[in-house]
Amino acid sequence: MIQRIIRHFILVLAGLHFAGAAAQAQEEKLRFVLVTHGAVATSAFWTSVKEGADQAAKEVGVELVYRAPDSFDLDKMASLVSAAAEEGPDGLIVSIPNADALAAPIRAAVDAGIPVISINSGFDVGRSLGALLHVGQGEYEAGRVAGEAMRKLSGTNALCLNHELGNVALDLRCKGFIDGFAGSVEVMPVPSDPAKAGEAIAKRLAEDSKIDVILALSANTSGASAVEAVKALEGRTIHVGTFDVTSAILSDVADGAASFAIDQQPFLQGYLPVQFLAILHRHGAVPVSNVSTGPRLVTQEDAKRRLGRTEGGEADDAGAEQQEPADDGGD
Repeated sequence: MIQRIIRHFILVLAGLHFAGAAAQAQEEKLRFVLVTHGAVATSAFWTSVKEGADQAAKEVGVELVYRAPDSFDLDKMASLVSAAAEEGPDGLIVSIPNADALAAPIRAAVDAGIPVISINSGFDVGRSLGALLHVGQGEYEAGRVAGEAMRKLSGTNALCLNHELGNVALDLRCKGFIDGFAGSVEVMPVPSDPAKAGEAIAKRLAEDSKIDVILALSANTSGASAVEAVKALEGRTIHVGTFDVTSAILSDVADGAASFAIDQQPFLQGYLPVQFLAILHRHGAVPVSNVSTGPRLVTQEDAKRRLGRTEGGEADDAGAEQQEPADDGGD
């Protein structure tokens, strides 16, 4: 009798163990899809976003699938979002460079009961499309901050370099810049190829000697190119600012070759939504408003500090840690 009771007890424990394992396995099957308008293969900025998302996925034990068109293509991106919604993931993370092009597939995901969080582009429209919240920066506000910074530098005639026509977020950056700058601003389309962008910028500067301010909307695409174009000129003072931070731009800001950079912290844009979706599934909690990761104005003093330089421009003592830039690219 005692042996029979013991065997029964062992079977009960085994059953509880397998039930617990099954529950854990079910939890580990949480699957999130991340769709962005910029590709990791061609952008260090989106690489940083993906690194953040991958890190969060590892920490919370979920599967993360990342997808993006090879180049900026709203139709292809809409198709990727639609395909993701049809798969029925446990969560969808998506950038919204153009609400008109992406509204239908995003709403379809929401109607299917998939929790959606928008990132990067879409701060002002994500929630209206059904997203729980947006993680990123207000693009108009970021542009306005850049405009006010350039106005304080006494700029009067500016170029706003747009490398992705049709990306509403970039249009908002230029609009904010125009309002904050309160001077003459020309919105100039530039190629997405940095070398070609540099040629176009140099040509425009040669045509108009009154241009004394340049705002690039991407450090990799046109920010570094603008700095080099200005360096090639003699006898002209042109202030250059850019969105996002690369190692090269950080050095340019520290050296005074660029006036500032706007940091929107792409790692957080990938990391936070994965964490939020996992918390939502496991604890039923989620932030009730958008989460701002920027804009952070990186000035010369900030750049020197992040590079570990002293006021005199020399490296800090041997024990000082060299800090990497928070961003490395542009959306």
